[in-house]
Amino acid sequence: MPTHHPAPDDVHDLAEQLRTALKDNGITLPSLGIDLPSFAGSYGVPLVALGNCNAATAHKLTEVLRKAATR
Repeated sequence: MPTHHPAPDDVHDLAEQLRTALKDNGITLPSLGIDLPSFAGSYGVPLVALGNCNAATAHKLTEVLRKAATR
């Protein structure tokens, strides 16, 4: 069965949706974007790069994910 690989526009849209969802929870990952080398590499699946964040952002992200996991 062939694997569906998202098109660049699909991955860009997904990254923007993730950016919005994070923002809705008070989280900003400034480096969030598309990993362009993943389109050219042999990996075959476009990647969304979450990037770096400071300790406060990592703490907030952890809180939001833990809260969501308990629902």
